[in-house]
Amino acid sequence: MEIRIEPLPDARRKAKVADPAALGFGRVFTDRMLTAHWEPSRGWHEARIEPYGPICLEPSASVFHYGQEIFEGLKAYRWADGSVALFRPAMNWARMNRSAARLALPEVPEQLFLDGIAELVRLDRDWVPAAEGTSLYVRPTLFGEEPFLGVRPAERCRFFVILSPVGAYYASGFAPVRILVEDHYVRAAPGGTGMAKAGGNYAASLVAGLKAKERGYDQVLWLDATERRWVEEVGAMNIFFVVDGRLVTPPITDSFLAGVTRDSILRLAPTLGLEAEERPVAISDLLADLRSGRVSEAFGTGTAAVVSPVGALGYKDDEVSVGDGGVGPVTRRLYDTLTGIQYGRIPDPFGWTQRVWPA
Repeated sequence: MEIRIEPLPDARRKAKVADPAALGFGRVFTDRMLTAHWEPSRGWHEARIEPYGPICLEPSASVFHYGQEIFEGLKAYRWADGSVALFRPAMNWARMNRSAARLALPEVPEQLFLDGIAELVRLDRDWVPAAEGTSLYVRPTLFGEEPFLGVRPAERCRFFVILSPVGAYYASGFAPVRILVEDHYVRAAPGGTGMAKAGGNYAASLVAGLKAKERGYDQVLWLDATERRWVEEVGAMNIFFVVDGRLVTPPITDSFLAGVTRDSILRLAPTLGLEAEERPVAISDLLADLRSGRVSEAFGTGTAAVVSPVGALGYKDDEVSVGDGGVGPVTRRLYDTLTGIQYGRIPDPFGWTQRVWPA
């Protein structure tokens, strides 16, 4: 599929962010965006890279009424030699199409997703920050735009990609966060859309997150929807524990997301001499193992924060420290190694990084 590149008038160029420390996360956007349209009779068409700007939709567009929308998140990194590289974009493409199938949306062609993002990042490469801990966040989105009030899959859809230079996801940076176990609300249920990266899943999580913050916590640890017994994920991230020196993470089900960073950690761990296993983790066993010292570290994994250490876990009216409450050695080693690969500081034996500039 040919992607048309529209000129960017000088008048539309935005000033670059002068202070990388002031970036925050997801508040600043680059000059351009990638868009494409889909209809059953025409397939994908009108793919173009155009100036970043508002999207015009009719009030009857299906996305507003039935939530037929999915998205992805990946990053581009500035290396020390000035080049720019994406991290495992093919995994995000594959996951987006799994999400699309679950929400009855059309699959996004590989060329449109991978080549389109690579070209968009190349064009807006000056926006990729170089300061420690910064990157360019890439947000592909797919939604139904047909102006129709009826409960069926949309017959007109739109795909777009926007870019945002970002700093640390948490204001505290790579520092332990406090987590509250949520035993009332659920994020997703078996057979639902938890395995898809759909906006509705995140909307359903917000009230629990607000409740946690009111109690002084940074995030929520989700339990399963059926028994409220089994640990699933933390906030919008996958969760890992170090149990008797071994990495443990809950197995993926259809109620939560298979993370790209999670997969990277599981593949990276054996190369560092760490045993890793996927097995169910009951909240009662987790609390007992935290108190006994069997669980010495915990951390979340996701594209936005990469690795986020957990310092304390709150459950009902009790709170338990994780280890000594600081960043554990396993967490630190995995974070340093994975980010070292992403930023090109150490060799990439897996072929995960894709340099997009210079081509």
